[in-house]
Amino acid sequence: MRRGTNSLEVKKLNRNRVFRFVNGKSETSMPDISAALDISGPTVLTIIKELKAAGVVEEVGELKSTGGRKAKAIASVKEARYAVGMDITENHVGFAYTDLSMKVLKHERIRKPFYNEGQYFSEIGELLEDFIDRNLIPKERIEGVGMALPGIVDRERNILIDSHVFGIHDAQKGMWTEYIPYPCELLNDANAAAITEDLCGGRPDSNMAYLSLSNSVGGAVIFADEMKSNTGTQVGNEDMTMYMGNNWRSGEFGHMVVHPEGKTCYCGKKGCLDAYCSAKNLAGLEEGNLKAFFVKMESGNEDYRRIWDRYLKDLAIAVDNLRMCMDCEVILGGYVGNYMEPYIGRLRKLAAAKNIFGGSGEYVRICKYREESSAYGAALYQIENYISKI
Repeated sequence: MRRGTNSLEVKKLNRNRVFRFVNGKSETSMPDISAALDISGPTVLTIIKELKAAGVVEEVGELKSTGGRKAKAIASVKEARYAVGMDITENHVGFAYTDLSMKVLKHERIRKPFYNEGQYFSEIGELLEDFIDRNLIPKERIEGVGMALPGIVDRERNILIDSHVFGIHDAQKGMWTEYIPYPCELLNDANAAAITEDLCGGRPDSNMAYLSLSNSVGGAVIFADEMKSNTGTQVGNEDMTMYMGNNWRSGEFGHMVVHPEGKTCYCGKKGCLDAYCSAKNLAGLEEGNLKAFFVKMESGNEDYRRIWDRYLKDLAIAVDNLRMCMDCEVILGGYVGNYMEPYIGRLRKLAAAKNIFGGSGEYVRICKYREESSAYGAALYQIENYISKI
């Protein structure tokens, strides 16, 4: 029985490895697959036949001859499955969709203030259907919808446990999905953005702390394979795991205390990072327009420059804390992260000055994906779940 079970597990693992290899190439061949994955030619042939029967790979012609018989070119059928991601915020709904290519095919953001009534959930269902129709996404091939939310999400029970932004608690999955006729999964918005960075950010396969600097400050922790534990959940390839904590509260970086007895945070504690580095602290000076803050600062507004300098110093405290705790890359995302590129050198110097182990602060980086990263990550989550079952 053990031998039989192990054999089935190995077969499933090899099938998944083969598909991921094919899916990562524009086209390839069975000899290339066999050599790259160290799987015998007959086994690769059997797996390719199974994947062709499942409709996820196909022959697309022949590769150029290298002197012998031309090998058949094989590629994945990218359009075999689609997923849509939604990012529900206090004032907007963001959308993104992808297919098996895992590339973002379209994204957009629509102003839609949240209100906790049935009509709102009906309306976001209509917005979703409109997005799908306008982008000609075949509904029968939609694997699912991922929904990114600002708050603590229990992934096992698919419940939004708590959201300060929305002022709601224990919001069941059905509340969000009643008007969505597709399989739906709830995710924390910062976790979803971290998935995007992990799967598509072009970074090395190493541990990562993702710090989201939006209207609330949050984050996520992604470990490399050797750091997996039973409190993690698979979100990327077989080598990466997101750490969720014992109570689904990992990554609540906004509630690290950076100034004991400092400003009162919305959570009731004093000195939380959120009270100092929320995007609202900057956007609120310009009636919610974060871009206007940076434009005026760069145009010579000295008050804004002093505020920004203070912001960077507070952020450097948090970055250094994450580095001391995790000894890993710190990736900056969220609304403020999108504007950080001209100032990353300054932040790295501030962080390096605090690092007792030395270094230049190069471990601090800006996220690669800066538009609808949470919506995109929510879609990627669904596609990755599908691929993991192939």
